[in-house]
Amino acid sequence: MLRSLSLLARSAPVAISLLAFVACGTEDDSALFSDGGSGGGAGAHSGGSGHGGAGSGNAGAGTHFGGAGGLGTAGSMNHAGAAGASVAGAGGNPASGGASHAGAGGNPAAGSGGSHAGAGGTAGASGGTAGASGGAAVGPAPVFLGTAGKFVILAESEITNVPTSAITGDVGLSPAAASYIKGFDLTRAGIKLTSPQVVGNIFAADSDPPTPTNMTVAVADMLLAYTDAAGRPTPDFLNLGGGLIGGLTLKPGLYKWASSVSITADVTLSGKDNDVWIFQITGDLKMSSMKAMTLAGNAKAKNIFWQVAGLVDFGTSSHAEGALLCKTGINLGTGATINGRLLAQTAVTLASNSVTVPAQ
Repeated sequence: MLRSLSLLARSAPVAISLLAFVACGTEDDSALFSDGGSGGGAGAHSGGSGHGGAGSGNAGAGTHFGGAGGLGTAGSMNHAGAAGASVAGAGGNPASGGASHAGAGGNPAAGSGGSHAGAGGTAGASGGTAGASGGAAVGPAPVFLGTAGKFVILAESEITNVPTSAITGDVGLSPAAASYIKGFDLTRAGIKLTSPQVVGNIFAADSDPPTPTNMTVAVADMLLAYTDAAGRPTPDFLNLGGGLIGGLTLKPGLYKWASSVSITADVTLSGKDNDVWIFQITGDLKMSSMKAMTLAGNAKAKNIFWQVAGLVDFGTSSHAEGALLCKTGINLGTGATINGRLLAQTAVTLASNSVTVPAQ
């Protein structure tokens, strides 16, 4: 009996060590190599062989720290090896892409993205979620065009053209009749008209039903869009450059001028693909010949709105981006191009121009 007790006493430390090893070695590897939830794209997860002690968490991107080592051993990607204090994440909000979670008894540490809890820790809700297209949109809400957004050119009194222009998108005129669409070599086809210069359809107030009603709605939507753009309060930029914006780089936002605006040198609009620009112009908008609006970053023409109370006049071989919401007339000089829309409450005048509906 005494001999048996002696043997049992000598073997107990070995048994305890084996149990500790098994406890570490059988930790759920899915926690070590999981993705951190559906949105945790920013934080890479370490996959080393080391495992932390009881209650230790997985390491996220970068190096993480635990307390004094207990039973755990450091893995190849710096898993913490103490009871507690092994975490990943940025210490932020899960919804903003940087949740951090501690193991049992642990404290958050700086990481860089979706994090994971150690044994006894808290699982991050969906980890970190990446912002769409690199982050939240900057600038005001886009202007809603309604059914006016179906047209690349929409006018009320007249659309004239000196051939040959290249129009991509639908063209509409109302309340004026099709006879006020000039220079397009039109062919009437029931509810619409066609032209070899237009990749799309042409609609006028005297086309067959239901076109007249549809055109009335489209023009009403154009007026609502103009009113919306003109009425946006609290501009981010007021009377920038005294109306002389050539050579500037314009970031997203709401701009307002109590004057005319002139573009005598190239102007750049720089931002992300979901950023928005609205320009409120009390006077005219003019751009010199051979000058251009250019887009930088991932800025999109569909998110650019020029609200102009006066005349729009773009010089020969100039280039514009965005939707022109004009209370009076829009005139494009010979060879001028636009990636956007011409929405005029009076007339649109063209001369061998390229007008292309912006990509959605």
